[in-house]
Amino acid sequence: MRRKVVAGNWKMNKGLKDSTALVQEIIQKNNSFNCDVYVAPAFPFLNEVSVVSSSSQIKVLAQNVSSKSNGAFTGEVSVDMLKSINIKSVIIGHSERRMLFGEDDKTLKMKLENCFKNDMEVFFCIGEKLDMREKGMQNDVIENQLENTLFDIDNVNLEKLIIAYEPVWAIGTGVNANSDQVQEIHCHIRKLLNFRYGKESSDLIPIIYGGSLKPDNSRNIFNCSDVDGGLVGGASLNSETFIKIIDSI
Repeated sequence: MRRKVVAGNWKMNKGLKDSTALVQEIIQKNNSFNCDVYVAPAFPFLNEVSVVSSSSQIKVLAQNVSSKSNGAFTGEVSVDMLKSINIKSVIIGHSERRMLFGEDDKTLKMKLENCFKNDMEVFFCIGEKLDMREKGMQNDVIENQLENTLFDIDNVNLEKLIIAYEPVWAIGTGVNANSDQVQEIHCHIRKLLNFRYGKESSDLIPIIYGGSLKPDNSRNIFNCSDVDGGLVGGASLNSETFIKIIDSI
C-alpha cells in the first residue's frame, strides 16, 4: 500500500521566529497524523525547524539543492550540507524553479542524480502550463519531463521518490484543477511509472497533487484513487488550514 504524504512548502515566507512558531503550533494542535507530514521552511531556518520538530512526526524538507557536490558555487547549498543538519528530503523541479530561475531538464536530471547517489529522498515536481493544457497536450508535457530527467537515470531509488504533479496554471492562482482532471493525469503518470519501472515497483511510489490545495477542496482531491497526498503552498502557512488539509486525507 502506498504511503500518504502531505507536505507544506513555505517558499520565501516566514522568518526564524515565525517558522519555529508555526511548526510548534502544528505539533500542539495535532501530534498524531494519519499520513507522513513534511514542512519546507526557507534554507536559513532548516536546522532550527528540524530541532523543534524532532520529537514529533513532522519531517523537514528542503525547497531546493545544488547539482554540485562542493566548490566555488556562491549561494548554492549541497546535499552534504543538508545532511549535516539532518535534512534527508528535498524538492526538485518546482514550477517556480523552472520558470523563474530557468532550471531546465538537464539541470534537474543532474540534481536528481546527485540526490539519489547520496540517498536523499526526492519530491520531484512535474506539470504543464496553461497553454499546453488548453491545447490538450498535458500528457505529452508530463511524459517529456519524465523522459528527459527521471527516466533517463539508471540508478533511481524508488523508495526515495515522490512525484508531485503541479498544474502550473493552478500554482498560487487560486484556480484549482477539479478532481476529475487531477485523477486523469495522476492515472497517466502512474501508467508511465508502471511502464518504466514495472507495476509492482511503481505502485509503491506516491503521487501527490500540488495546485492551490485548500481545506474546502482537499478531501475531494485526496479521494481520487491515484492521488496519495498533496504539496501545499499558501495554505500551509497557517497551522489551522494546514491541519485541516492533513486531516482530510
